[in-house]
Amino acid sequence: MTFTKDSVLTDPVAEIDRITDSLRRLVRKEIRKGGGVVGISGGVDSSVVLGLCARAFGPNRVVAVMLPEKDSDPESERLARLAAAAFGVEPVLENISPALEGFGCYRRRDEAIRRVFPEYDAALGYKAKLVLPGNLLGEAALNVFFVTIITPRGEECTRALQPPEFLQIMAASNIKQRTRMGMLYYHAELHNYAVIGTANKNEHDQGFFVKYGDGGVDVKALGHLFKTQVYQLAECLGVPAEIRSRPPTTDTYSAAQTQEEFFFRLPFAILDRIAWAQEHGVGVPETARVMGLSELQVQRIFNDIAQKQRATRYLRLPPADLPKG
Repeated sequence: MTFTKDSVLTDPVAEIDRITDSLRRLVRKEIRKGGGVVGISGGVDSSVVLGLCARAFGPNRVVAVMLPEKDSDPESERLARLAAAAFGVEPVLENISPALEGFGCYRRRDEAIRRVFPEYDAALGYKAKLVLPGNLLGEAALNVFFVTIITPRGEECTRALQPPEFLQIMAASNIKQRTRMGMLYYHAELHNYAVIGTANKNEHDQGFFVKYGDGGVDVKALGHLFKTQVYQLAECLGVPAEIRSRPPTTDTYSAAQTQEEFFFRLPFAILDRIAWAQEHGVGVPETARVMGLSELQVQRIFNDIAQKQRATRYLRLPPADLPKG
C-alpha cells in the first residue's frame, strides 16, 4: 500500500451523500424515529452533524440543543447559534448549571483541586484545567495528568495529580457529559426522535468521550471519520468559516483548554495521518519518511495511540452479560 499525506483524505461530497442516506435509513426504518436531536457546542464536529441531519431529515425535523453551564465559554453559544442559523434550525437553550449544582459536580471537583492547591477558590476568580505533558514529537512522557490553576491575577501554576485527586476531578467533571446526555434524550423522547452523536474517530478510538455521556447516543454519525475528514465535510457542507477556524476545545474546565493539550498531544494534521498509517499497517520507517519525522517520533506516537486504545477499551464495550448458571 502506498502511503502519502493525502491517504487520510476522503471524497467529502460522496461521504456526505453516504452519511445522509444512512442516517435517513437507520433513523426512519430501523430505529423508527421521525428525526434527530443534536447537542451543539459551536465546534466543528457538532456543526457538521447538524448539517448532515438537516440534509437527512429536513431542518424542521432536527432539534439542536445548546447545553452550556457556568464553566462554558460564552463564545461556544454564539458559534452554536451561528451553526444553527447556517442550516435553518432554531436552537434550544438548556442551561445545565442548576442540575450540576444539584449533583455536586463543582463542589466535588473543587474539593480535589484544593487538596493540590489549598488556595484555589472559584468564587474568588480562580480557574483550573487538566493537562497532559507536552507535544509527543518532543518527549515520551507518560499520559499522567497535571492540574493547572490560574489565579485572579493571571498567574499559572501546574502540579502533578495523584490518583485520588485525578479520579475525583474526572468523576465530577464527567457528570457534565452525562447530564447533557439526559437532556438530549428528554428532547428525543419529547419529539420521538433519535439522538445523533458527534464524536469523531479520534475521540471514539482513543477514548476521548464519556461512557453514557457524549458516548450515549443512538447513531454515531462521525465515528468512522478522522478530524481531518470532518473538516473536509465541514467546508463542503458550508459550516461557517469562523467555526472551522476555531481550535478544537474541551469546553469542560473553567480555564481555556484545547483538545490537543488535554488529551491528544498532537495537532490533528499530524495525528490523523499517523493514526491512518498505523491502522492500515504502514510501517514505522515508511510513515516517518512520508511525514518527515524520525522513526523514534513515529514509534512514540504509534505507542501512545495503542496505549490509549487499550486503556479505554472498556468504554467501547456494551454492557456485559453474566454467564448463565
